[in-house]
Amino acid sequence: LAQAILAQRLASYRAQRTLRRPASMAYQYYDGHFKEGHKVKTVKDVEAEKFIAAFAQHLKRQGRFEIPKWADVVKTSKAKELPPLNPDWLYVRTASMVRKIYIRGGSGVGAFRKVYGGQQRRGTCTNVFCKSSGKIARYVLQQLEEMGLVEQAEDGGRVITKEGQRELDTVAVQAAEVEEQEEE
Repeated sequence: LAQAILAQRLASYRAQRTLRRPASMAYQYYDGHFKEGHKVKTVKDVEAEKFIAAFAQHLKRQGRFEIPKWADVVKTSKAKELPPLNPDWLYVRTASMVRKIYIRGGSGVGAFRKVYGGQQRRGTCTNVFCKSSGKIARYVLQQLEEMGLVEQAEDGGRVITKEGQRELDTVAVQAAEVEEQEEE
C-alpha cells in the first residue's frame, strides 16, 4: 500500500513538472512576439547581459578608462576570499554601474556598496549581509566623471550626462545589431 501511494505521488509530481515546462517556454514566444519589428534605441531596449559585455569591450577598446595597479590583487568585498578571476572585471563592473546610473540615476557610493554586496559566510555562525568595497565604487564613479559620462547630482549621488546618454545608446544599438546578426 505504501509503495502504491509513493508511486502515485511520483507520477503526479512528474505530471506537474511536465505541465510547468511549456509554461516557461510560452514566455519566450510571448516576449519574441513583441520583439518582432522592435527597433532598439536606448539601453533599456537591450538585455542587461548583452549591453554590459558590449560596453565593457567598448571601454577596453577606447582606452580612456585607467586600470589601477591594485586591480589584480584587490577583493571586491570583505566577504570574498579571492580577487575576481576575470582579468577585465573592472571594465565589467564599470559597465554594470553606468547602466544602473542610466536606468535609475541618483545612486552614490553607498548605494553601489549595497547593490554589489553579498552574504558573508562566517563558518558555523549564520550568514550575514556584507557590503562590497567602497574604494572600487568610488574609483569607478570618479573615472566615469573624468570621461564625462556621469556627473554629481545636486541632491547627492550621480546622474548620467547628455554625452554619456548618447554614448550608451550608441553602444546599445551596436550590441543589438550584433545580437541580430548572431541569430541569423
